[in-house]
Amino acid sequence: MAQSDSPQSLPPVDLEGLVARSGDLKSELVAFAQSPRFARRLDARLAETEDRLGFLDEGSAIATIDHFALQHRLADGSTVVERFVSQRRPPLTRDERATLLGWRDVIEGLFEVRGGDRGAVLLHNLLDDLVYRVRSNLGPRALSKLRKGMFATARLVPLHPRTDVWLVSGNLTTYPADDGPELAQAATQTLSANPQLLRRNPEMLRKGWEMQAEARADFIALFGTDILVLDPGEARDQLREYHQHRQDKALAELDDRATAEARSSGPSLDELSTLPEGLLDADTIAVICDETEGICYYADFGRLDALFTDPALVGDRAHLALLRDYLNDDSVSPMVIRRLVQRHPANADAVFRSLLRKPAFSWERDGEELLRRRKKSHYDREPLPSITPVGTRLAELLRSQRRHKA
Repeated sequence: MAQSDSPQSLPPVDLEGLVARSGDLKSELVAFAQSPRFARRLDARLAETEDRLGFLDEGSAIATIDHFALQHRLADGSTVVERFVSQRRPPLTRDERATLLGWRDVIEGLFEVRGGDRGAVLLHNLLDDLVYRVRSNLGPRALSKLRKGMFATARLVPLHPRTDVWLVSGNLTTYPADDGPELAQAATQTLSANPQLLRRNPEMLRKGWEMQAEARADFIALFGTDILVLDPGEARDQLREYHQHRQDKALAELDDRATAEARSSGPSLDELSTLPEGLLDADTIAVICDETEGICYYADFGRLDALFTDPALVGDRAHLALLRDYLNDDSVSPMVIRRLVQRHPANADAVFRSLLRKPAFSWERDGEELLRRRKKSHYDREPLPSITPVGTRLAELLRSQRRHKA
C-alpha cells in the first residue's frame, strides 16, 4: 500500500524561489478567474460590492476579485482556485499545488507593524492577537513603506504548509500610528460581528468560552433560570437589571481611576438593554442565556410554550403555523426547538405528529434527524462563543481612545 510522504521525509521548501514563483502563479490565477467562463459570476460579485459600498474603486475591485478567486463557492461547491489547480496545463508541481490550495485559508485583519525579520515584516493582527511573518510576491520593496508602529489592513495567505511565512494577497492599506485608537474601535466592531476570526487563537477562544460561562452563571444567579418568557417591556427591564448587575460586578474589581474611566466610556444600560429590531410588537419574548449560543431572543415563544403545555391547541392553525415557521426558519436555532421539548417532554410527540401529519413520529427516535434535515446549516457551523475577548494590545488602544474622548 502506498504511503504519503511525512513532513520529515520531504525536501526543504525553496523559500525564496517559492515567494518569487507565487507572483507568477497569482497572476495566472487572477487571469483564470477573470476568464469568460466566470465572467457572469464575477460581474455579479463586483456589482454587489458596488451596491454595498456605494462605489467601486481599484482597491475594492481588487479585494473582490481576490475573494472570488480564493473563497467564493461555485455551484458545485468548489472554488476558482481549486478549478485552476486541477485544470492547469502543464500540471503544477507538488509545492505549487500546496501553495495555491493553501491560499483558500485567508486572514483578513487589522495589523500593527512590529518590525522586520529575515527579509519579512512582522505584523500583529489585532483581531486574533497573533503575529504573522509576512512577505510579498512583488518583492521586499512592496513592504518597504511599513514602519514599526504603523497599522495596515490586508488579506494574508500562507506561502506553503511547511513554512511559517504568509503572503499579502491583494492590496495592503497603511495607516499612521496615530490612527491606532480609532482603528481599534472598528476592530472591536468587526470582532463582535465575526467571532470566527478568533478561531486561529485557541487561547482567545478559551477565554471567550470562559467569559460566556461566567455571564450565563450571573444570569442564572440573578433570575434562577436561563430562560425568561416575558412581554417586551418586562424583557427590557429584566435585561437592564442583568446588565446593571454585570456592570456593578465588573466595576467592583477595578480601582477608582479605572472605574471612573469605565463608567464614562462603556455603553449605557439603555444601549445594552435594547431589544433587537422587530421584537417590540411580539406578544411575548423568550430571552434565553444558552450555554453555547449566549443570549438569544425569540418572538412569540409564549404561544409555542402554551402549545407544548396543552397539545389540544394543535387544533388552532395559528399555533401550528408558528411552530412550522420556527422549524423552517434558518435563523431559528435548533436549540429553541429542543428547549420547548425539554420543558414539556411528555407532549412533544403529540405536537409534532399533528404538525408533520405523521402518526408514528417519535421525538426521541426522530427529533434530532428532523432538526438536522430542516436546519442543516446550523450543524455545519463551528460553535463559537457569543462573547469575543480582545487582546492586550487592542485593549490598550481602546483605553487610549477613551482617554482621548474624555
